[in-house]
Amino acid sequence: MTQHPLCFVLMPFGTKRYPATGPDIDFNRIYQAAIRPAVKAAGMQPLRSDEEEIGGIIHKAMFEKLLVCSYAVADLTTSNPNVLYELGVRHTARPGTTLTVYAKPTQLPFDVRMLSTQPYALGPANEFSDAEAAKLRRAITRRLKAMHAGNCVAEIQDSPVFELVPTWKPKSLPAAAVKTFRKDLRDSELLKGELDRLHALGQEDGQTEQVRTELAEIRDQALADQAPDAGVLVKLILVHRSIDDWSGMIEVYDRMPKEFRQIPIREQTALAYNRRAEEKAAKGNDAGAAKDRAAALALLDKLGKDQGATPETLGLLGRIYKSQWLQARATGDRRAGDLLVRAVDAYVQGFETDWREIYPGINALTLLAAQGDAEAQRTTERLLPVVRFAAEQRVRGADPDYWDYATMVELEVLHGDLVAAERFRRKAVAVGTETWQRESTTGNLRIIESIRRERQEDVTGLCELIDRLAPGR
Repeated sequence: MTQHPLCFVLMPFGTKRYPATGPDIDFNRIYQAAIRPAVKAAGMQPLRSDEEEIGGIIHKAMFEKLLVCSYAVADLTTSNPNVLYELGVRHTARPGTTLTVYAKPTQLPFDVRMLSTQPYALGPANEFSDAEAAKLRRAITRRLKAMHAGNCVAEIQDSPVFELVPTWKPKSLPAAAVKTFRKDLRDSELLKGELDRLHALGQEDGQTEQVRTELAEIRDQALADQAPDAGVLVKLILVHRSIDDWSGMIEVYDRMPKEFRQIPIREQTALAYNRRAEEKAAKGNDAGAAKDRAAALALLDKLGKDQGATPETLGLLGRIYKSQWLQARATGDRRAGDLLVRAVDAYVQGFETDWREIYPGINALTLLAAQGDAEAQRTTERLLPVVRFAAEQRVRGADPDYWDYATMVELEVLHGDLVAAERFRRKAVAVGTETWQRESTTGNLRIIESIRRERQEDVTGLCELIDRLAPGR
């Protein structure tokens, strides 16, 4: 069977803001609509780093991809540090094999402006149109074919490193290493395909236990590997999360190589520990809940020391205090008021760290409504217009996700406009496939419902909205 040259695609994963205050760019659409089909049309096999899905991991397997793949396409839009780092590795090791692209009017860093980079255009809201996708496909295919044809005649010397140091001649990887890499790649792609299947199956009614069983088998297989694929481990974590298998997430973290435990992985593990703590508390296992909660707090404390305060870690911290407050409130624990204040403080600080991050912002507003005193009202008046503006910017972006629409649902409920809330609910359930997402939003709405019920307000419409949003509906 003919082996097509491997083409490694270096680009951000998911949606990223550009510029910092602008709408999101959907890099997954750019990859699927243009780069991937263009690479295949050039007679090459596209390869993308799945580990970028929740945060880039620079590790041995990444270097293998950078060194083994015959060609690469690097999207320099947003000047992503990982992409620029990986581009530097390519320029040092494999001249004449990397095509760079970027979205106009990106300001490229000075160091890469001299490269012959292929531009493409985004719309006013950073959307990537079908017409522009077709143009970029044709351009990438043409240039990759020309690059391959040129290298078949003589090695192209387009790398700044090779141009400045003509005597620089790094050794090629042994043929055996390349053969092993291709076999490992095939095995990893099979595992990723199985995980994608299980992710889809897990969203169907009555399939959760079957998915748990199959996931356990794949988990053992992947973690028994002496050199596991980071992309497989990331997918494992995300599929476990999609079915609320918090113990599975924690096991993957505990057994994965330490160098893979990067910041996004640790954040997800802290989330898993806290969600498992909530489940244990609901079953009356207070000792087990306290142990898991302590593990989550320890991870977040270490993250704070390693990277400083971020919206993500402060949002997770706020969630821990919020769940403790809910439990204390339900049991009449006198600590409830103090826990509510700690939750509000964490969420407010998280939002003020980066006002574009709406998750801590909307949670702060919900808990401020529960707090209900004069100080809470003043803080609400200060935060509410900023959170609304940030959320509206996100839903106007190229590819709003579940959390964007869910935030608008909560904002409209707080505003008292249930008609608008229902409109955004429909959009949220259309894109939100994972149970835990809808459980999180309905939990917040139930807080608002209980507060209004205590104040003897009519909550009939709100209860109906919550029922329609709840998982399984």
